[in-house]
Amino acid sequence: MSRKLPVLFLLITVSLDSIGIGIIMPVMPKLLIELGATDLSQAAIWGGVLATVFAVMQFLFGPTIGNLSDRYGRRPVLLISLAAMSVDYLIMGFAHALWVLMIGRIIGGVTSATHATANAYIADISAPDEKAQNFGLIGAAFGVGFILGPLIGGILGEFGSRAPFFAAAGLAGLNTLFGLLVLRETVTDEIRRPFSWARANPVGGLKYIGKLPGITRLLLVYFFYNIAFFVYPSVWAYYTQERFGWEPAMIGVSLGVFGLMMAVVQGGLIRVIIPKFGEHYTVIMGLALNAMAFLVYALAYEGWQIFELAPLTAIGVIAGPALQGIMSRTARPDQQGELQGLLTSISAVGVIISPLLMTGTFSYFTHDDAPIYFPGAPFVVSTLLVILSLILFSRRKRLYGFGR
Repeated sequence: MSRKLPVLFLLITVSLDSIGIGIIMPVMPKLLIELGATDLSQAAIWGGVLATVFAVMQFLFGPTIGNLSDRYGRRPVLLISLAAMSVDYLIMGFAHALWVLMIGRIIGGVTSATHATANAYIADISAPDEKAQNFGLIGAAFGVGFILGPLIGGILGEFGSRAPFFAAAGLAGLNTLFGLLVLRETVTDEIRRPFSWARANPVGGLKYIGKLPGITRLLLVYFFYNIAFFVYPSVWAYYTQERFGWEPAMIGVSLGVFGLMMAVVQGGLIRVIIPKFGEHYTVIMGLALNAMAFLVYALAYEGWQIFELAPLTAIGVIAGPALQGIMSRTARPDQQGELQGLLTSISAVGVIISPLLMTGTFSYFTHDDAPIYFPGAPFVVSTLLVILSLILFSRRKRLYGFGR
C-alpha cells in the first residue's frame, strides 16, 4: 500500500498535466480575443507564441529541474511544481492582458517538471526489467488526460472562458495536498548527487549524459521520433478537415479514440509485449508500426480508414516507453532526474520544430499554387523521420550489443 499510493499520486499528476493542456484548448481562442487579439487569425498567432514560449522554457530549465530532483529529492520538486502549476492557471484565469498570459506560460514552462520528475520517481522504485513497463503507465495516464481534458474544457467553457483555468488550478491544488500526505522520498543519501550549474542546463546535461555508453545514439532516436510524433497536434485538425471535410466534433472524436487506445496499450498491452520481445525489439516494432501508420495516413482517401488504422497507431506508441526504459537502465541511480530533465529538453525542441515543419509542409502542398496537391505530405515527412530513427536504433545492436 505504501508504494501504491505514491504511484497513484504520480498517475493523477501526469493525468492532470495532460488534462490541464486540453482543458484550456476549447476556450483559449475566445480568451485571447477578449484580452486584445483582434480576430481569430491573430488569436491563433498569439496561441502559437504562448505555446512556443512554454516549450522554450521547458527546453532551458528541464535539466535544471532534473538536477534539482537528483540533489534535493523527487518529493519537493514534484510538490513545488504542482503548486506552481496551480498558480499558473490562476494567473491565466485572472489575466487582464495578453502579457499576463505570457508571464503565466513562462512560469508554467520553467516549473513543468511533473512529467519528467514522475518518470524519475518511477525509475527509482522500479526493478531494471520493469522500468519500460512502468513508464508505459505514465504514458497511459497522459493518454487518459488527453481524452478528458478537451471534454471537460468544452463543458466548463459554457460557464465562461475563464472557468476551465480555475478548474485546472483547483485540481492541481487538491493533488498537491494529496501528494503531501502520501508521497515518500526515493532519493536517499546513497544516490544523492551534488547540484552543479555546469550540468543543470541543456548543453551541460547533454555533455554528461552523453558520456554514458551508446546514449548519444538513443537520444538522437528520441529526438527524431518526437519531431515525427508531434505531427498529430501540429496538423491533425487541418489535415482531416482538408482531406475529409471533418467538423470539429469529428476531429475531437478521432483524437479521443486515439487517446483511449493509447492508454489501453501503454497501461496494459505493453506489459505483455515487452516481457515477450524485450525492450530492443519492442522499440524496433514500435518504430516500424509508426512508419507504416504515418504512410497510410498520408495516402488515406476516406475518413473510415483513419479509425481502422487507430489500433495500429496506438500500438506504435510502445516505442517511447521501451526506449526510455533502455536509457534509464543505462543511467546511474543518481542520474535519473538528470536524464529525464534532458529528455524534457529534447521533447521541448520537438514541440518547437515540429509545428513549424509540419504546418509549413501542409501549407506548401495545399495552397492554390502548390506543385502537387498532397494534404498528407506532413505524414510523409514523419515517415522519413521514423525510418531514420529506426536505422539509427537498429545499428545499436551491432555497435553496443543487444540490450533488452
